[in-house]
Amino acid sequence: MNYFQSKRIYTNTIKIKTLLILSIICFTFSALAQSPDSTKKEKVKKGFNFGALPAISYDSDLGFKYGALANFYDYGDGSDYPMYRHSLYMEWSRTTKGSGINQIIYDSGHLIPKIRTTFQYDLFTEKGLDFYGFNGYEAYYNHNFEDQNNPAYISRMFYRHERVLNHFKADFQGNVSGRKVRWFAGIEYFGNKIATVNIDKLNKGKDKEDLLPDTALLYDKFVEWGIIPQDQKDGGKNTFLKAGIVLDTRDNEPNPMTGIWTEAFLLGGISALSTENYNFSKIVITHRQYFTLYPKVLNIAYRLSYQGKISGNMPFYMLPYVYNSSITRDGLGGAKTLRGVLRNRVTGEDFFYGNIELRWKFYQHVLLNQNIYLALGGFYDFGKITGKYKFTTNGNSDALTYLSKGEKETWHSGYGAGLYIAMNQNFVVNCVYGLAAKKEDGSSGLYIGLNFMF
Repeated sequence: MNYFQSKRIYTNTIKIKTLLILSIICFTFSALAQSPDSTKKEKVKKGFNFGALPAISYDSDLGFKYGALANFYDYGDGSDYPMYRHSLYMEWSRTTKGSGINQIIYDSGHLIPKIRTTFQYDLFTEKGLDFYGFNGYEAYYNHNFEDQNNPAYISRMFYRHERVLNHFKADFQGNVSGRKVRWFAGIEYFGNKIATVNIDKLNKGKDKEDLLPDTALLYDKFVEWGIIPQDQKDGGKNTFLKAGIVLDTRDNEPNPMTGIWTEAFLLGGISALSTENYNFSKIVITHRQYFTLYPKVLNIAYRLSYQGKISGNMPFYMLPYVYNSSITRDGLGGAKTLRGVLRNRVTGEDFFYGNIELRWKFYQHVLLNQNIYLALGGFYDFGKITGKYKFTTNGNSDALTYLSKGEKETWHSGYGAGLYIAMNQNFVVNCVYGLAAKKEDGSSGLYIGLNFMF
């Protein structure tokens, strides 16, 4: 099986996945239905509600992915609707080659009276995590190295390494001046285990012509050249205390039509709970704003965020993370930050990124006693490194030659459109397609998951 055959299989699998998602949505609506209702007036939801999706995909190297994700909501007596009282998100998936996702996110304003509480636990076993180097365009990317039919081919896994991530955070918010101004505090732990890609495991069961070559990958070369120090190459642990302030005037959280959501906080590393010599602190400032263009139907939203190191020594494995008062995400590039751009393509100590999105609710109805709306969105995402990650090559000529092929850092961007299917405002299924503006950032990405990006 060659590269293009693999891509065709992947494309066909995406189509199957989309059909399965639409089927499960219909099934979920039917399962949750209490009585038929065709009125257009939105119903106040009470009690327990949930939505679920299958997690199914295929990658010729990482294997067949199977699993599911679900979001459970408790609306209580309905007095807080569309806000829930308790939300529990769970995702579990595996691939036949050993990758896996185990994620639980709990969010509530009622667990502790007058305190917004968010717990997040992640265990990710990633057999091929994207890795392109450091500092945006200064990190040389050549797609031909991954193309099995190109004379420059090295390996389809050339820009990958293995990562096992144990991640936990507990965040709390309380009122300073009503609900609109809140204090924010929390603790967050990252346990990263890093290694090169296990080629033997990924090759197990493959046809001869589709085997991955046993060759040095970019991660291996960076270790050999000393760009990744010996005491970082296997990963490490970092723990932070967080404190800051949140200004929130949104009219509703899942898809606001008006208001702002701005936060500023500090992450301070705890030396005793972090790997020796690799403790650091950061500042995070994120502003989001929402405008109504046509009442209840058309709105525009944008997000701007700066995240920069203040002090300390930052290891390479802590670069690809984006921090928020809600959910911690992977680095710049991919479904949650720069759609269409390769995942983790843009990594550095300081970065700035933004998103702008037009959202149109073209269908709103009460269907099978569930509040349903369909929306289309068009977006433009952008970001760049503003503070470089500093490393040494120790004068290695191979490293200097490779790195010299990079370019001066400038804006990375992606654009595209998405379809959103919402049930009771909070459970939002998205199907988004993004295109990278420059070939140095990849080509495109199809993302299927939950919720609006911000």
